[in-house]
Amino acid sequence: MSEDRREPRASEGAIGFERLEVFKRAYRVSLEVHRASLTFPDIEQRVLADQIRRASKSVCGNIAEGFAKQAYSKAEFGRYLLMALGSAEEMRVWLRYCLDLDYVDEPTWRRWRDEYQEIVKMLHGLRRKSRPKSDI
Repeated sequence: MSEDRREPRASEGAIGFERLEVFKRAYRVSLEVHRASLTFPDIEQRVLADQIRRASKSVCGNIAEGFAKQAYSKAEFGRYLLMALGSAEEMRVWLRYCLDLDYVDEPTWRRWRDEYQEIVKMLHGLRRKSRPKSDI
């Protein structure tokens, strides 16, 4: 990682979703997954590798998009968190394939699996906290 990469300051236009711990974790693991997927066999580049790149980024993208819409609709925020949850759970399936096809080793698989399990828990908690009072 380059030394000039750092967290943007609020005065530099940092937006709220980037401060969410769940976003930071999802983003970190998605970068790891992306980099690792580039080493998969050619036959998998348009199939499994592409799928895990898209699903891992979908978690981050849905958190960000939902966060942007929450000012207008808490229900929309919740809907996007549900989509992020679905993508995080989907990642656990694809990661199992990666392990069973010997594209990742077991320690990597366990680390990623555990990270996505934690992300799922965090998304559930964020969704509970963000629900409109009438939905509780």
